[in-house]
Amino acid sequence: MNPEDLKTYLDRIITNNLKISTMIWGAPGIGKSSIIAQIAVNHQLEFIDIRLSQLAPTDLRGLPVAENGVSKWFPPEFLPQQGRGILFLDEINMAPPAMQGMAQQLILDRRVGSYLVPDGWFVWAAGNRKEDRAGVFDMPAPLANRFLHLQVEPDFESFKAYALGHSVHEQIIAFLSFRPSLLHKIDPHQPAWCSPRSWMMASNLHYSGLDLAPAIGLAANAEFQAFLLTYQMLPDLASILAGKGRHISFPTEPSARYATTIGLTIQATADVDRAYHAFCWLTQVATAEWVQLYVSDLLGLMRSCGQLGNLVTLLDREPAIQKFLQDYRQLIAA
Repeated sequence: MNPEDLKTYLDRIITNNLKISTMIWGAPGIGKSSIIAQIAVNHQLEFIDIRLSQLAPTDLRGLPVAENGVSKWFPPEFLPQQGRGILFLDEINMAPPAMQGMAQQLILDRRVGSYLVPDGWFVWAAGNRKEDRAGVFDMPAPLANRFLHLQVEPDFESFKAYALGHSVHEQIIAFLSFRPSLLHKIDPHQPAWCSPRSWMMASNLHYSGLDLAPAIGLAANAEFQAFLLTYQMLPDLASILAGKGRHISFPTEPSARYATTIGLTIQATADVDRAYHAFCWLTQVATAEWVQLYVSDLLGLMRSCGQLGNLVTLLDREPAIQKFLQDYRQLIAA
């Protein structure tokens, strides 16, 4: 499943209050931990992230303390005592077998020694796969059989939707729209390689005018720098957004077309008039696939800033684009 499918699935687990231990598998850097943290925020749940690989068995079970001649185990302070939340065991299969064995009771019985997980808490975990060059241990069959297992894969459309809403640099989004296969690409010969996580770092570097190679690797950075040359071929976006693009042509180079369409989307955000002018221009000079790219990205941004209704009202007044709107009426109304 892609990240959006994963969110939907986990949302329904919480909505239906299914206290079934859940294991999320996926390549490193695709945002598994971030997704879980965001779900906790959306449902107003507490969130505790435990890295079992950094703990010893006694760290999880607690320390023995003598009381009236009897040894009692005092649980660690990081385990929840009350309330509602998600107890997240990240990188669980990087923990050695002894630690995984200690976690087994927590996952199945919701307890370790005398400690009991409060009723309002979900116990979830995540881990990487051996094929992703992750230093992991095999998960024992008895432990694996105590989980639901969800597989998540990197997905560009999910990443783009997130990136558009979190101020990722326009040129990063345009480049990955042109080269989506570079969203996640492990290079076994370099410590730096492409992933959604490293592209987020690259965006911050690019805003600061710094080299992106330390985040995404030399090869991907070379492609990105070559892509930036296409910005010399872009039409005057400011004129288009101001409604003065009647005599401006759509670029012929595919990379410049992606850069133009993404640039119009981002620069039109939260301004209904600018978005309207860009829409009208694209319907006049570009084929339907480029208008669709613009619309599909713009709708989510306009919805998030509360301007979607105003945009639809403007578009309904323009006879020239009514035919196109009929094909996407259901999308706009969603």
